Amino acid sequence: MDLSTRYMSLELRNPLVASASPLSRTVEGIQRLADAGVGAVVLFSLFEEQLREEAARSARLADAGTESFPESLSYFPEGADVDPGPRRYLSLLERGAAAVEVPVIGSLNGATTGGWTSYARAMQDAGAAAIELNIYYVPGDSHISGRDAEQRHIDIVQSVKAQVTVPVAVKLSPYFSSMGEMARQLDQAGADGLVLFNRFLQPDIDPETLAVVPAVGLSHPAEARLPCTWISLLRHQVRASLAATTGVAGPLEVVKYLLAGADVVMTASALLRHGPEHAGVLLDGLSGWMVRKGFTQVSDFRGLLAVRADADQASYERTGYVRALRAADDSQGPW
Repeated sequence: MDLSTRYMSLELRNPLVASASPLSRTVEGIQRLADAGVGAVVLFSLFEEQLREEAARSARLADAGTESFPESLSYFPEGADVDPGPRRYLSLLERGAAAVEVPVIGSLNGATTGGWTSYARAMQDAGAAAIELNIYYVPGDSHISGRDAEQRHIDIVQSVKAQVTVPVAVKLSPYFSSMGEMARQLDQAGADGLVLFNRFLQPDIDPETLAVVPAVGLSHPAEARLPCTWISLLRHQVRASLAATTGVAGPLEVVKYLLAGADVVMTASALLRHGPEHAGVLLDGLSGWMVRKGFTQVSDFRGLLAVRADADQASYERTGYVRALRAADDSQGPW
């Protein structure tokens, strides 16, 4: 079986990508993922807040004592140039990229425009084969318009694209009034890839302690339906590569995403549940399915079930909705 694929401008040995997770926090973790067979590794995210905090810390240290005596203008306290979090990240990225033969993709997580986006260049210089821009933004302010929220995404993408020459993928949520138009705008803004979709980690409520508590859960296969739908709709509508993420538990989800038109399939939950070696299970299952169906390479069936470029997408979705309800009614039998 030829599982090789192309994601943005990256040539990968297969379409399975380890998405950002704690598994890539060490060089050993990156090596385990690569040895397990994945086609690429997305490093765990570096957050905008970390970069802002370290920049503020350095500024405070540099300003310490500057009003004491004239000579202090050329004095920088010990540690003023220390940037432990971001610098450790760059060190890990550089060592991880050098340790494996698969592409290592840096991940920047942010929600506002600003100087933090310039850090993408440092990631590129450290060896990142590409940058994944994770825009985790919940417009909770009721005064922010939908257009303003969309424009924020575009501005961030353009800011990062201006810093680097490596490909830039955008990981975004599905919660736009017109997801298709948002995808087109990001495509036109220069995004080389779209990662569908980010999962908002909504907090939970504890009725016993009367408190709001954080809740981070792993994804489940049913969650793959929404990104699978949008990948199918966007396959022939945008230039950017499409990466599927969320809900990958076994080989079946990998196959479905590829049939819908995904260039690569990303997973974190399955690898966290079963360990990096589960990548081999996913790839073996994909190869076995291809043998049964008579396909010899991924390109033979990628996008086979994507919506045609000339199709009326609104009617397509509406028709599917009506068919699903009728099938559900028929399965219940007569009243």
